[in-house]
Amino acid sequence: MSSAPQAGAYRAERAILELGGDFYDPVEAADFPQTILRFRNQSWAETVGLGGLSDEEWLRHFGRFEPLPDTLEQPLALRYHGHQFRVYNPDIGDGRGFLYAQLRDGADRLLDLGTKGSGQTPYSRFGDGRLTLKGGVREVLATEMLEALGVETSKTFSLIETGEALERNDEPSPTRSAVLVRLQHSHIRIGTFQRLAFFGEKENLARLTDYCLRHYYGEEGGPDAPQRLLAHVADATARLAASYIAAGFVHGVLNSDNIAITAESFDYGPWRWTPYCDGHFPAAYFDHAGLNAFGRQPEAIHWDLVQLAASLGAIAEPDMLMPALER
Repeated sequence: MSSAPQAGAYRAERAILELGGDFYDPVEAADFPQTILRFRNQSWAETVGLGGLSDEEWLRHFGRFEPLPDTLEQPLALRYHGHQFRVYNPDIGDGRGFLYAQLRDGADRLLDLGTKGSGQTPYSRFGDGRLTLKGGVREVLATEMLEALGVETSKTFSLIETGEALERNDEPSPTRSAVLVRLQHSHIRIGTFQRLAFFGEKENLARLTDYCLRHYYGEEGGPDAPQRLLAHVADATARLAASYIAAGFVHGVLNSDNIAITAESFDYGPWRWTPYCDGHFPAAYFDHAGLNAFGRQPEAIHWDLVQLAASLGAIAEPDMLMPALER
């Protein structure tokens, strides 16, 4: 998503419901002890017609997750798989977040409001579904700087401290908790397609392909829909990789569940800026092989794109998909 356009009217959407219940699970947000506003993205709130909310209303919607008018009546935890550091993981999904609402901006783009740290879901495994306040602040810093540098990135829409003490193994504990809301063109990931291919759900794979073409690339489906979608994603991910190198940014976890089908940068855990042009500079302390080091980010993103092609190969001839990978 580029810089915020002019203020717009509130236009609620619920397009995700077109896909049906095979793609998500209805969930409920955690009941937090407190809701203390720490960050409010007023410019983007005005863009989607929510700039007039009082702080009290803001806390109700983005801390207590009272539904916004005419959009999703209940939050949805999205289902997906993905490769994490090149190892396939079928046990992931929205484990501490959910899709809260969908909106359209003045350019008629379908936008998602999704959460991080909003509580447990069927995919939490052994996690508490929470986010540290420090982690939320780091995401604010990443998205604000990347937007200023012209990188296509999700926007941190809201950050609210929630009054819980969290225990973490990799940082001083107990630590303060928060819930974050991000505004993004799409929360559908390459890993969403991988899950459907893993289970052999060809009809759902075709339905998702047509949905993404229609809502994110302005095209209708057809026999060549997989090839066209892959070509669009190839172009968009190439721009994403180039923008990371131009900005000197290291994402740290470029797994296939962290690559959106619209190729926006999102989900900022470990990240850093390289102090000088060092292709081996890593962001994640646990990336021992340097798979997502600064200079290897184009390779990592292209590797994820190949996984999308492999998934689409369940509904298209693989030979027809190759030209998009070679773009």
